[in-house]
Amino acid sequence: MSSRPAAGGGRWVEVDPARIDRWVGGFTDRHGPPVTTVEAYGLLLTAPDGATAQLHTPPGAPATTELPSFVATAAAPRRIGLLLARKGAVAVGVAEGEQLPVHKVDARYVQGRTAAGGWSQQRFARRRDNQAKAALADAVDLAARLLLPAADGLDALVAGGDRRAVDTVLADRRLAPLAALRADRLLDVPEPRYAVLVGAVAAARAVHVLVRDPA
Repeated sequence: MSSRPAAGGGRWVEVDPARIDRWVGGFTDRHGPPVTTVEAYGLLLTAPDGATAQLHTPPGAPATTELPSFVATAAAPRRIGLLLARKGAVAVGVAEGEQLPVHKVDARYVQGRTAAGGWSQQRFARRRDNQAKAALADAVDLAARLLLPAADGLDALVAGGDRRAVDTVLADRRLAPLAALRADRLLDVPEPRYAVLVGAVAAARAVHVLVRDPA
């Protein structure tokens, strides 16, 4: 479980789906039995002392109207496509529950920025742009080869890394079925590697909770 400050107050907590029932129990112990309200993002818990917890439905899980069903569906196995992209590297996979039976990581060299000026700087900039475009083209091909055949059986597609790179990859017309499954969640990940892709499975399944304590 991880926590970070939230814009506008409160804190975001990422809870493993298997632990969300225990987390809600702890919230109840600390603040009293909450009232549950259905919201567009999921469920809002409002405790007697004024504390609130926004339970956001995780990617691929169906919307629910009651807390027990939210807990059950959040913890249920789901088939989630993963697409992680940063300038010269891409990682794709298909997660089945907590497992990652389908995965592939690809990296292509993209030249770093140069401090040189004038014509040399322009030449290096063009070369760098061409390398980046080639890397993204490879990413499209990889997604088409591994993820597209699985699209009909996916509950959601969760992306991570650089938003512009991900948007560019999914803008390819061949990947329209995957773009239609894209969840709002964008995972904050470093340059994609196999270990990063494995870690992304838990991040994609986690329940995001916005907690605000009593005034």
